[in-house]
Amino acid sequence: MKTSRFPHLASRFLLLVFFLALFFASPALAQDPTPIIPDDEVNAIAKEMFCPVCENVPLDVCPTQACDQWRELIRQRLAEGWSEQEIKNYFVEQYGDRVLAEPPRTGLNWLVYILPPVIVLLGLGIVIRVLHSWKVQTAQATASAKPPTLDDDYVRRLEDELKRRN
Repeated sequence: MKTSRFPHLASRFLLLVFFLALFFASPALAQDPTPIIPDDEVNAIAKEMFCPVCENVPLDVCPTQACDQWRELIRQRLAEGWSEQEIKNYFVEQYGDRVLAEPPRTGLNWLVYILPPVIVLLGLGIVIRVLHSWKVQTAQATASAKPPTLDDDYVRRLEDELKRRN
């Protein structure tokens, strides 16, 4: 009795197709969907940081390739679930406090927050004292000014003219 090899080949072929389908589908099934992080969230963090290459240029507007990479790294960290503070701490560990737009309020950095108001108050106090001294000088000058006397030829002629008109 002769058996047909066709059903046997067909089952092997289907089995091969099934395993190939599993092979190519398994990486797609294993990947988690990557959350899409909008540019607004990335720029909200990047706005509070400075470019590592350009001095005093906020990270959110800097056109350099380094800043593009940093913004992409921020996007990745947000997708991984990092908080804003964790991302900032990461960059501070890598590049130091100079990457932050607002220096941390520790050590000598407190001077950045204390000196400007103190200087403004001192300047305001100086302006008030100068204005007060001008006022006092003006008052003293008007008090010490003598009224015109009749000895002055011009004043005497003016007085005579006024008397004649009345």
